Amino acid sequence: MKLLIRCLLLVLLVLPGFTRLVAQPSAQPADSVEIIADPRIDRLVQMHIRANQSDPTIDGFRLQVFSDSGVNSKSKAMAVQEELRAKFPEQGVYLSFKSPNYKVRIGDFRTRLDAQRFLVELSADYPNAFIIEEGINLPNPF
Repeated sequence: MKLLIRCLLLVLLVLPGFTRLVAQPSAQPADSVEIIADPRIDRLVQMHIRANQSDPTIDGFRLQVFSDSGVNSKSKAMAVQEELRAKFPEQGVYLSFKSPNYKVRIGDFRTRLDAQRFLVELSADYPNAFIIEEGINLPNPF
């Protein structure tokens, strides 16, 4: 959906006649520019904004540290989650359930290289951890 909106926006901006800058003498100050654009461009921009607001994740990487199914798998997963939060408070730790497995994942890495660096640090305590590609939370701008 996002890719379709971006492509449509690009096509409308590239095609001649849809947008043009007008540099005619007017009552406006000399350093201003008046933009006359097709109203469909504004609708596409709004569609793009709504699409991004509905999915607040971006493509990235996490490390899967734990996966188990069975009788005590939920309590084991929660214990691993709390242990990771205590050891790495700066990293996000995520517990998920997809029948029949509980999974614990850590990190919001933009690149595989960043995930690999953290995996080296983590592998002493969790030798079976591995990198997965997943939607990650947007970084906090502050």
